[in-house]
Amino acid sequence: MTDTVRLPAPPVRRNNNKRWLAVLALVVAVAGFGLLTAGGIGENLVYYWGPSDVRNAGDQAVGATIRLGGQVAKGSIRQSAEGSLLEFSVTDGKAVVPVRSTGVPPQMFREDIGVVVEGTMTKDGVFECKRLMVSHGNEYRAPVDSETPDMEKLIKSTEGLKSSGD
Repeated sequence: MTDTVRLPAPPVRRNNNKRWLAVLALVVAVAGFGLLTAGGIGENLVYYWGPSDVRNAGDQAVGATIRLGGQVAKGSIRQSAEGSLLEFSVTDGKAVVPVRSTGVPPQMFREDIGVVVEGTMTKDGVFECKRLMVSHGNEYRAPVDSETPDMEKLIKSTEGLKSSGD
């Protein structure tokens, strides 16, 4: 009978492989974060400011993409004859910012309503609006079948809205 010599099996290095995998994953994550940061993520940020914030920022607000929130100031709405240019002012009670928009305003747009306009501030102090959104309450309650609507209250809630035939 022949004797065979058995050599011991090499040790398994599973822990070492797991460490290298963890290090590799960490390096990939750091590299991805670095690419996002270096790739101009700051240019894609949209700041939400009120009229006082825009006025206090001065020249820093010029050219930045901003969401300006406030109320449409009373008596400030002016629309061109052809209807393509809408000018109004947004206020927070302390400061007023004039806004120029070329888009069609939402149907609920009127004086004293909360709005959020997205765009940029120009050097001449006018906010150029690219998007106009109307703020409204988030409460909705479906009427009960036996409940009759208060027509006077409904009519008053539509004051200041233009009909689609105008």
